[in-house]
Parts: sequence; structure tokens; C-alpha cells
Amino acid sequence: MATNKSTILRYKHLDKLLANRNNYYNVKELLEKCNEQLETEGYDKVTRRTIEKDLEESLPSLFGADIETYKIDGRCCKRYKDPTFSIFTEKLTEQETNLLSEVLNTLGQFDCLSNFNWIEDLKQRLEVKHHCKIISFDNNPYLKNSNLLGELFDKISNKSAIKLQYRKFSSAEVKEYILHPYLLKQYNNRWFLIAGTEDNKIGNYALDRIEGIISLPEIRYRECDVDLEERFEDIVGVTVPQGKNIEKILLWVTDDCFPYIDTKPLHSSQCVIKDDREIRQKYHQLNNGKFIRLECRINYELKQLLLSYIKDVIILTPQKLQGEIFDIIKEKNEQYFSITN
Repeated sequence: MATNKSTILRYKHLDKLLANRNNYYNVKELLEKCNEQLETEGYDKVTRRTIEKDLEESLPSLFGADIETYKIDGRCCKRYKDPTFSIFTEKLTEQETNLLSEVLNTLGQFDCLSNFNWIEDLKQRLEVKHHCKIISFDNNPYLKNSNLLGELFDKISNKSAIKLQYRKFSSAEVKEYILHPYLLKQYNNRWFLIAGTEDNKIGNYALDRIEGIISLPEIRYRECDVDLEERFEDIVGVTVPQGKNIEKILLWVTDDCFPYIDTKPLHSSQCVIKDDREIRQKYHQLNNGKFIRLECRINYELKQLLLSYIKDVIILTPQKLQGEIFDIIKEKNEQYFSITN
């Protein structure tokens, strides 16, 4: 039997499909997906008989693959009987085992990931020994739905479309969304799912607002077509405001607070204005302190962050942001005045 590059590529793709527990494939679908991959790589398509021979003879005889047939929704589908099996599995070296052991011990220390059963299973197979913590994560053990991290991680890694049952903070109604999950992102001790919607937009969904997750193997997963790292470069947090441009935000910071903000920037664009003579002349009421500039999009998370420094930070520009923060302070001041007098 020829073991050319086209054959190896076909085996590799079949191996991936047969190990996938989030999607169901019959022989016809396995054929379509393999031919799709072969065409992408510049190779000729194969016949249904070739795939059937791979499943019935080649993979079992060459690699010891135990392939089972099962029915779902009236369809006869194929998969590995052992979900951990792969024809490309190689034994790890001692150095690789030790390195992986350290990684697994570190992951296991993160309470929010304790629902990842595969971590414990893999640690037992590798005979990973317990040792004292060397990294301590900042997390909220009482955060609602943190147990969903493992399930969503699985959906993302296996590229599985989902139906999300979700209740917004502003509504008592549970709504359903068809999503293509891309990323789990943490901000301010809360976790968010970043996912593509059916109308080709990207949204974020707080895990503590999720009411249920349903796999949708019948829906073809849509890959993310944007750079998610770049998407979050221009904001604080996870909310990308629609139709808002990047703005230059000028802040004054007290001398007492500046060392803290200098070593823990409000945003990656933060810079200190060293030649501040003109600015000091304009804002002569502000003695001492430092002037810093941010360049980012204004969103809810940025406003909340600035309000957390209200004692030590004054917003100078843009005027709209200054006015919004001023109105919040004024309203709170009136509320405090009304309850203390």
C-alpha cells in the first residue's frame, strides 16, 4: 500500500475526525471533509471506497485503531471506541514528561479549572506527583458558573457550535443564541466567553449569566476571521464599543498614586507626559502630580476603572468623558447628602 504524502494527510485528518466527541460523522461526511482537506493541500480527491477501506482495514491493521459504528438521529456514524486514542501518539521523553507534569500541577492549582477532569486523568497516567504551589492565581472561588470553564474550553478546542441560554443583567428573560465559541477571557475576576454570532458579529457573554449550553454538531463551526488579540488592544476589559474611535485621554494623577499607576498601567497605551509645561499652565490649579495620556476606546470598563481611582485621578480630556464622570460623582454626592442630612 502506498504511503505517500496524500495518504498520510488523509490518515491524519481521519484521525482528528474519529477522535472528535463533539461532532458526529458518517462515512459520507468523513469523505467530504477529507476531500476538502486534500483539495486545500493541492491533492486529488479520493473515492468513498478508499475511505471505507481506511476505516475497515488500513487504520485497524496499521495502527491498531478500534473504530466503532454508532447511531445518532438515525445516522450510522464512525468514531474511535477509545476517545483518547490517536494513530499519531508518541511516547514522551523523560524531559517532556517532567515539563508537562509541572504545567499540569500549575493548572491544577487554579481553582476555576478544577472541573477539567482530563487534567487529573492525565496526571495519573503520567504519575505526576503533588508539590507545593509555585504560582498562585487570583480568582474568585465563589464566582457563579466557574464550572462551565471546562465545558466551554472543550467546545472551543473541538470547534463545536453551541446554543447558549443566556440571561442579561438588564433582563429577567432567558434568551437563546447560536454561537461559535472562540476565546475564554478573564477580566476583573470574572470570566467571559468571546464568540461569533449567526450574523457574523463577535459578542462577549459573562459566564455567571449563562443558564445552559447545548452542543450543535449539526451546525458547521465558523472559524474566527479577526485577530482577537488586536481586537482587545484598544480597550480596557472585554466590551468593544460599536462606532467609537480611539481617543486621546489626558489624566492628572496625584504624586501618592502615581507610582502605583506607573507600575500597573491603566491601559497598554499609557505614557507619562514629561514635557508638561504647557499643560501645567493650562491647569495651574493642579499642583504637583503627573500628567499621563491613554489612547483607547471609551467603554464601560474604562469608566469603572477611572472611578476606582476617583480620589487620585482627574480626567482633563475629552470633555464628554469628563462630563460623564462628573455627572456620576454629582449624583452620588447628592445621594450621600440626602441620607446623611
